[in-house]
Amino acid sequence: MASRRSAPSLSTLPSLNEMPAAPFENPEPPVALTIAGSDCSAGAGLQADLKTFSAHGVFGLTVVTSVVAEIPGKVVAVECVTPELVIQQIEVLANAYPLGSIKTGMLANRAIVEAVADTLRRSASNIPLVVDPVMIASSGDRLLEEDAIVSYREQLLPLAALITPNLNEAVELFGQPIETEAAMAKAAQVLAETYQTSVLLKGGHLSGEEVVDLLWDGAEMHRFAAPRVENVETHGTGCTLSATIAAGLANGLSLPEAVGGAKRYITAAISQSLGWRNPGQAGINALNHFPPGLD
Repeated sequence: MASRRSAPSLSTLPSLNEMPAAPFENPEPPVALTIAGSDCSAGAGLQADLKTFSAHGVFGLTVVTSVVAEIPGKVVAVECVTPELVIQQIEVLANAYPLGSIKTGMLANRAIVEAVADTLRRSASNIPLVVDPVMIASSGDRLLEEDAIVSYREQLLPLAALITPNLNEAVELFGQPIETEAAMAKAAQVLAETYQTSVLLKGGHLSGEEVVDLLWDGAEMHRFAAPRVENVETHGTGCTLSATIAAGLANGLSLPEAVGGAKRYITAAISQSLGWRNPGQAGINALNHFPPGLD
């Protein structure tokens, strides 16, 4: 568990008269948009994305697709917003802000997937899009209706600059078992060719002392490895990783640079995770989206 930081005393904060006229060093920070579900436990979804954007100096915007009542390891209820409201959120933001990148997370059903794809095609086709194809929660609960997978394949994935499936999601899209790093490499290349996009295939579900992720950018296979952190809740890692990549793209990094930075960040967020122990109840963990000591 990361050490607690003491909160600043209100008496040490500057008075309103002492505040500079322009309080931000960069009054126009890069902007990233996340289109995803709301996680009330704040470890995944929109809440995790916003914390991740902030940790990387990016101003985050949100389009809410659904509201999920959950804690790590347990989904209680899911309620989707209407496709029309999703469209209105995207359009008003895309028309008002200079978007540097967009990422999608939980889209829940076919109508929302199709609404997002159609609106992005019309309103933000020139913005780098990172698609995290959220299908199944870490708890095993399905977060995407079966008939939405066809819409993902036919409408959303071809719009992406990058897709970031975990192994279970990749098997759903690839149609074959993926049980080795060599199989991961093959699947990444096939998916990239199929959808004409770059693919980051996450290997956290494979066994081994290292967690290996493979990025195929159409020309080169990039391998990113980090020591496996045992006995830590990984709720929200996929959301956080894809949000970090989107933040990197908004900051002007190349795709391999953004993925490499995201790998370092998610490893720190896991290894320095937060935790609470309630008497008489199971403990609960969360990623540390502001890990100390990370540049």
